[in-house]
Amino acid sequence: MRKILILAAHPDDEVLGCGGLISKYSELGDTFRVVFLGEGSSCRFQDHQSEESKKEIKIRNSYAVKAMNFLGVSQYDFHGLPCGRFDQVPIIEINKIIENQIKNFKPDLLLTHSANDANNDHQIVYRASIMASRPLKDNTVPTLWSYEVLSSSEWSFSDSFTPNIFESLKEKDIMKKFEALSFYESELRPYPFPRSFEGIKALSQMRGLQSGLQYAEAFKLIRSITK
Repeated sequence: MRKILILAAHPDDEVLGCGGLISKYSELGDTFRVVFLGEGSSCRFQDHQSEESKKEIKIRNSYAVKAMNFLGVSQYDFHGLPCGRFDQVPIIEINKIIENQIKNFKPDLLLTHSANDANNDHQIVYRASIMASRPLKDNTVPTLWSYEVLSSSEWSFSDSFTPNIFESLKEKDIMKKFEALSFYESELRPYPFPRSFEGIKALSQMRGLQSGLQYAEAFKLIRSITK
């Protein structure tokens, strides 16, 4: 049984990138912790500190709690970094959040964003993950993967996500992933928007086609240390 730490720039990234994996391995006894680094809502408001913005942040956090409970994840933290403004936060502060999570949770596997996502917050989380998980004696993460997020990873057209790890999923995992995403009511739109049931299923089928599977969730190996 593994301990898996998932870093999410915003609430919903964890489901979009890893919802199938969580569904699959939570049933097999792996322990998950999800770290929500940013709040994911204030960038939609001209005044990101308005009462309306703060209200939306609380609503989005409540969506995340429901999604985590549905997927069987009992360990999660919210850090509330400003959505779309991670580049205004000293990266050392983001590093320290991740370092403390690694130190306290001691994960076997760390899942982070892709370096090439269209979303700049995602890119910064990736960079902070690399720095925070440097292979030091007392703070080593054995395995580090990046994951893809629909409506971000595939929209980085010049250097899009290129996975080399494929997790076989069952149809029930795809359904559970979409049901978990459905708690984020404001994030779903009708097909052909990527964050639709059809979009979730099509991506899992396409990753399955790449790997000889019916359905799959794809990841990219960044580092693996074998002792």
